[in-house]
Amino acid sequence: MGTGLTADTVASVRRAQPSANVIIALLVSSAFVMILNETIMSVALPALIVDLNTSASTAQWLTSGYMLTMAVVIPMSGSLLQRFSARSVFLGAMSAFCAGTLIAALAPGFAVLLAGRIVQACGTAVMIPLLITTVMKLIPAHRRGQMMGTISIVIAVAPAVGPTLSGFILGSLDWRWTFWTVLPIALAALAAGVVWLWVDDEQEEPTPIDAVSVPLSAIAFAGLVLGLSLFGESGHGGQMIPAWVPMVIGAVAMVAFGVRQVRLQRQDRALLDLRPFTHRRFSVSLGLVVLGCVGLFGAIIMVPLYVQDVLDKSALVAGLATLPGGVLMGIAGPLVGRVYDRRGARVLVVPGSMLLCASLWGLTLLTASSPIWQLVVLQSIMMVGLALIFTPLLTDALAVLPDRLYSHGSAILTTLQQVGGAAGIALLVTVMTNASHSGGAPDMPGIHTAFLVAAMISVVAVFAAFFTASEPSPAGGTPTH
Repeated sequence: MGTGLTADTVASVRRAQPSANVIIALLVSSAFVMILNETIMSVALPALIVDLNTSASTAQWLTSGYMLTMAVVIPMSGSLLQRFSARSVFLGAMSAFCAGTLIAALAPGFAVLLAGRIVQACGTAVMIPLLITTVMKLIPAHRRGQMMGTISIVIAVAPAVGPTLSGFILGSLDWRWTFWTVLPIALAALAAGVVWLWVDDEQEEPTPIDAVSVPLSAIAFAGLVLGLSLFGESGHGGQMIPAWVPMVIGAVAMVAFGVRQVRLQRQDRALLDLRPFTHRRFSVSLGLVVLGCVGLFGAIIMVPLYVQDVLDKSALVAGLATLPGGVLMGIAGPLVGRVYDRRGARVLVVPGSMLLCASLWGLTLLTASSPIWQLVVLQSIMMVGLALIFTPLLTDALAVLPDRLYSHGSAILTTLQQVGGAAGIALLVTVMTNASHSGGAPDMPGIHTAFLVAAMISVVAVFAAFFTASEPSPAGGTPTH
């Protein structure tokens, strides 16, 4: 069939295509704006609780619900990236994000606001796998650590900067402006994608999206995180169902989902191919990244509550308290990537996990009269530790996979990051609510107990760090058990 394009026209289009660095810069900047929205609500939660007349455990769904939606949608991204071009996936994702942002900005109440956040998350869910897969395909192996260091800014720094941006906005405007501020930036990124994003995709044979796997995935992740969140309301009455019911349903669905994927992948028909787990380095790196996300997102929601409800500071101060850590993490990411390219993961991950552990134990020592600089120092140490963890682990996990598994490996990695973050938020809010001496409202005893649980989890991360590889990962490794 004729395409209507001459050889000269095709050659001209190819010459006009932007370089790999320009394409990745566009994807990184777009993903930064989208991931920023995961935590932009955290500083606004106290105001939202009053303005929308809701509880803390309900309001936290504006953040954890965002991540939960991503965890439900991301498993489909591997199949989507095989079926559609990078340009089509990008334009679809950015369009959904812009629509969700507009819905949230215009929301008259909590239900519509949550719906807007869910639409936003549907777009965000596909962007990170698209970014990671594009890097693995376009960037040579010896430069991937440095480039993944840049991506770590998106994955880890954007959530950390969210509270700061929110604090600045809430200093003089209401919470709706957290969305009105982001919308024009997102629209500009969408327009840039229309003009610049032309990639020579080598499309793989499209895999049919399995109609059974999609609901199994949604039930599994939704059930587990919903169960965790319901524990936050236990003992206070008003629960429609016991917390253990959705957790059991989610666990059963997770087992069924895994069994079905193993069976389907034998014919290369899996919604989410699980063969990356046959690579030991992938599995070890993934486990540590999930533990890091539990600490990161749990602290992101606990720190603003501590500053505003215990220290009685403004939303702007709460946002500024997280800024130094975010800046340090942004600076460290690319530098850590260069070290990984030469020395491997373990030399970075072991000290990084120790810094994370030390900072979280330090947070347990805070009191209602602690100076705010003490919190800033501890939070900054935590962010540097996470920079030493995330960049080498993300690179090590994916570099060992063969090309055909990049999209599925990035989908698995990103899915479980979001589940880890959502579970971290749900777990720490649950602990805080149950340990609170003020009827479930944030107070010092509740927040102290939440930090204590996060610190105990970080001890596991220190132990696991010694199992990471001691040399850079080769491209396309051999499965190891």
